[in-house]
Amino acid sequence: MAKRTLRTLLGALLLTATGLTQADDTQTVAITQIVEHPALDAVYQGVKDELNAQGYSEGDNLRILHESAQGNAAIAAQIARKFVGESPDVIVAIATPSAQTMAAAARNLPVVFSAVTDPVGAKLVPNLEAPGGNITGVTDMLPIDRHIDLLQKVMPDAKKIGTVYNPGEANAVALVELLEERLAARNLELVKAAATKTSEVLGAARSLIGKADAIYLTTDNTVVSAAEAVVSVGERAKVPVFAADTATVSRGAVAALGFDYYDHGRQTGVLVARILEGANPGEMPVESVDKLNLFVNPAAAERMGITLSDELIESAQEVVSSEQ
Repeated sequence: MAKRTLRTLLGALLLTATGLTQADDTQTVAITQIVEHPALDAVYQGVKDELNAQGYSEGDNLRILHESAQGNAAIAAQIARKFVGESPDVIVAIATPSAQTMAAAARNLPVVFSAVTDPVGAKLVPNLEAPGGNITGVTDMLPIDRHIDLLQKVMPDAKKIGTVYNPGEANAVALVELLEERLAARNLELVKAAATKTSEVLGAARSLIGKADAIYLTTDNTVVSAAEAVVSVGERAKVPVFAADTATVSRGAVAALGFDYYDHGRQTGVLVARILEGANPGEMPVESVDKLNLFVNPAAAERMGITLSDELIESAQEVVSSEQ
């Protein structure tokens, strides 16, 4: 009886030890995003799918924590403190505000940012090639000149370009400054309207009517979250709305030349997997996305008083239909 009891005890201890080993094999990735909208949601999905492709299966050897700040800086700070308390293996911060908040809180944990326009300007890294410290990531800096080329191709007589932006969001300010500089080089004028929260986007868009020949939206998270409000203003006033984010085309913008944020997320996921395998984020250069796709919405263009050329439509990677 004593021997049988000893064998049972040893077996139980062995099972416990095995369970602990399996638990120790589980990696934790905490993902925070400043707000939920199609582009940032696509980044999140891309990160998860790439980790799965790299052999990290949620519920098996991967635990994912995910929180959205719903566009609120105070909530973003709460999420940062919560995630730091969890001590995950890697933290993924989607969009500039979440990345800045997380960088300030997680000084001893690996952080990978995604969908950040100007990592240096946002003071996330001192150098793109050698970020140092505990942070690296993937930037979504926009090809502003090519966006202006597209707008001028569709509307060659446009002289004043309007934009709505959040002056409190670092990436938005950096993009607007770059946009203003590049437009001025072509003797075009930028008309700006500020919106510090999504509820102000509609009013800001309305303020551009009568002042701008067209409206161009950057990847400003506050504005993209309320893109339909800008589109509705453009339709009523017959002022075409162009976008930097291709997902906004299905929401009613005329056209966009951009990259797929899902692919952006997959690229981010590769960096996360490398860190899980032991790589040092400070030694990993910040990456960018080079492949661009043209999305057009001929029906939206008609509603805003213009017609897209057959040549432009035929050159598009995706023709979106949004009949009303």
